[in-house]
Amino acid sequence: MSLQRIEIRKQFSASVDMLFSHLSVHKNLETIFAPAKISRIKDGSDAPDGLGSVRRMRILIAPPFEETVTAHVPNERIEYRITRGSPLRNHMGVMRFAAMPAGGSELHYTIEFEGRLPLIGPLVRAGLERGIRRGLDKLPL
Repeated sequence: MSLQRIEIRKQFSASVDMLFSHLSVHKNLETIFAPAKISRIKDGSDAPDGLGSVRRMRILIAPPFEETVTAHVPNERIEYRITRGSPLRNHMGVMRFAAMPAGGSELHYTIEFEGRLPLIGPLVRAGLERGIRRGLDKLPL
């Protein structure tokens, strides 16, 4: 199976602190991953939605899957992996946050994964990238 990669850069008028604070809350990710329903099922060691926290995502009729936060560096980076229940493997998502020189902030969001079956990876990549871009445009920041 081939490695799939999504790379998105988006600028926001909100500060890095505001952007990080919003995107580090699992429930707020529902806007980006609509129509997904997201719930925290395990608290993190540094914050409820922080390092080691686990969120369950339900998307339409697909079986739910779980993501675990593997890095949580305030105002800098969030990393996570799918850890249960997905047709993907070797999945890693990274959100990097940076201040813009003229004000505001930038999100650099990458996701890499492989499909467990042929054609799953490219199909998921296309739909996921389109959905994330649309969702980021809807953030109230």
